[in-house]
Amino acid sequence: MDANRKTAYFVLADVESKKSYSNLALNHHIICGKPGSPAFVRELVYGVLENKMLLDYMIDRTVPDGGAKLKTSDRIVLRMGIYQLEHMKSVPEYAAVNESVELAKRFCRGREGFINANLRAFIKGKYAISLPDRSEDEVRYLSVKYSYEPWIVELWLGQYNADFTEELLKAGNAAPDLVVRANSLKTTSEDMIQSLEANGCVVEKGTLCDDAIHVKKGSAIIDNKLYKRGMYSIQDEASMFVAAMLDPKPGDTVMDVCAAPGGKSMAIAERMGNDGRVVASDVYIRKLGLINKEAARLGISIVETRTWDATRVDSEMVEKADKVLVDAPCTGLGTIRRKPEIKYKKRTADIDSLPTKQLQILSASSKYVKPGGTLIYSTCTINPNENQKVTGEFIKRNPSFAKEEAIQLMPNVNGTDGFFICKMRRAEALARTGL
Repeated sequence: MDANRKTAYFVLADVESKKSYSNLALNHHIICGKPGSPAFVRELVYGVLENKMLLDYMIDRTVPDGGAKLKTSDRIVLRMGIYQLEHMKSVPEYAAVNESVELAKRFCRGREGFINANLRAFIKGKYAISLPDRSEDEVRYLSVKYSYEPWIVELWLGQYNADFTEELLKAGNAAPDLVVRANSLKTTSEDMIQSLEANGCVVEKGTLCDDAIHVKKGSAIIDNKLYKRGMYSIQDEASMFVAAMLDPKPGDTVMDVCAAPGGKSMAIAERMGNDGRVVASDVYIRKLGLINKEAARLGISIVETRTWDATRVDSEMVEKADKVLVDAPCTGLGTIRRKPEIKYKKRTADIDSLPTKQLQILSASSKYVKPGGTLIYSTCTINPNENQKVTGEFIKRNPSFAKEEAIQLMPNVNGTDGFFICKMRRAEALARTGL
């Protein structure tokens, strides 16, 4: 059995059955399985995940009785086979079919004949499979073609025109750049670029942040001496831009109230020249170890970690912070390029209640801002209910805060993850009291 496809199967099974994050499952099974071509594994896994609804649509029109009653193992093997047949031009048809049959012998015992027959039926009839009629149901057409839950398509069609929405859906299925942040405590972006190029990488400078470097080609980015010495971190440029808009200064006291896994806290500390205080809190104590470990790797000593529920006010920190970052929990619709499983989240009561929780966190965290200080609210989603409406309601309820600037970064426009960032300023004491 081909080790690459077996590894891909294990990843897809974990994502499907255990609801694992694809990036974590991939890293785990590549380390454990040691496939000959990790790049092939990643291409197959992400290809299947990004096109899951489209692949299931094809399966439903290939399997005689439809795919509704298929076992998970059968469905995963069929998705893998059809994706190779339809999209991986480097894989011959016979190899896609034969290797899928080999997988079936291991994971779908007694079903190898069924898998073989249906993949061959797909080859014969694939040109007869047509998408839903766009003129009759645009939401269903876009949902199937780009493999998004219909509520996400409806959400974006409610904000943008059809052409822009389609570009946004398509961008979510594109492979993102790997972006690294040069650690300004140890190097410059120019020197970091030279070091990466000397290690065989092809890189470009970022467009939003001076310390952002896009790695267009390269390997072992997290398993080399430069990374282990803390010369850079992996972080999308949109996430870096949050720290840039916060604009922390040496000597500041900064609070990051939803800090894990700590990327923004580290970027803030680096911008401060490791001079001042960064209080990084999270509700889950197990996540704080990741932040401490990362700070040690980067040579950062000013980050203090603590467990705290961000919906509650810590009376000891009231008006103690020059700057506060609220990177709120959200639907994550801006990170679909990296976590395609997000596209298949069902709309639930928990999702609908997120804006209430976000406003609660923002309101509690605003108490920490000194008069004249800065408050940033950010999310990695593209949803006005979680973004503009939350900040708008907050300012309405808290007139001592005023919006200075806000931006919605988009993968199809900015080439970054989809991030909303709103910068607010608290009025000075005299202005607040009217004196």
